[in-house]
Amino acid sequence: MDKQFYVYIMTGAKHSALYTGVTSNLKGRAWQHKEKLVESFIKKYHIDMLVYCEAGGDATGAIS
Repeated sequence: MDKQFYVYIMTGAKHSALYTGVTSNLKGRAWQHKEKLVESFIKKYHIDMLVYCEAGGDATGAIS
C-alpha cells in the first residue's frame, strides 16, 4: 500500500489566522497542534482546529 499524503488547513478558536500544511500522518499532526508541540506561528496563534483536508497520492500532488 502506498503512503497517502494530505494537505490540510487549520485555524484557532478566534479564526484570526489560517495554517496550511502537508503531512502523511494527519491524525498525528492534528494531535501535535492540539497539544501545542509545534513552536512559532502555530503556538502563537493557537492553531488547533482542523477545518479542511484533502488526500493526495504523493507530497507533490497534495501540495499542488
